[in-house]
Amino acid sequence: MMKFKLLILFIFVAPFVSAAPPAHAQQTSPIAEPSLTTAPASPARRRIEINPRPLLYRRCVDWYELQHRPSGTVLYPQMRCWWVRG
Repeated sequence: MMKFKLLILFIFVAPFVSAAPPAHAQQTSPIAEPSLTTAPASPARRRIEINPRPLLYRRCVDWYELQHRPSGTVLYPQMRCWWVRG
């Protein structure tokens, strides 16, 4: 029975295998190949301009404040910050 299945499979598959075109290696065009004698063109250098600005830093003031909540009075930290030029 197994030989019969293999024979049927061979009969149906053989025409497709023999009809397949031969495989060729990929060929690259001479344009796509990098030349070893020429160097790649260097891109134009970008100009970076640096404008120094006055330095800024944060100045903060912190304190504790009593807040009245439904569960009772709570000591709650508070903070206020702003930017200062240095």
